[in-house]
Amino acid sequence: MSETTTPGPSAPAVTGLRLEGELTIYRAEELKPILLAALADANPLEIDLSGVTELDTAGVQLLLLIKKTAQVQQRELRLLRHSLAVTDVFERLNLVAFFDDPLVLATTTPPGRRV
Repeated sequence: MSETTTPGPSAPAVTGLRLEGELTIYRAEELKPILLAALADANPLEIDLSGVTELDTAGVQLLLLIKKTAQVQQRELRLLRHSLAVTDVFERLNLVAFFDDPLVLATTTPPGRRV
């Protein structure tokens, strides 16, 4: 996972994380505290999903948790640059509307802290 912070001219700084590799049961426990801490520290938080190679139900549950937590805490969360693996699962499970983020597929890899 990688992390970047971009200050806005008149808006608060945007913190971005880039997830890489599998977002599965094998990494959910590792990523949960990292994502929750990033959400607590940043508003808005952008999560770049372009590096996600596999997404299972545990990964979906983690993304649902982060989204619900952001809503409860009235924080802004944006999921960006969805990989084909993420797009496929979101469409199969009819989650596109729930996350309410435009599904823009990644074409290049941006710099930043990687997890």
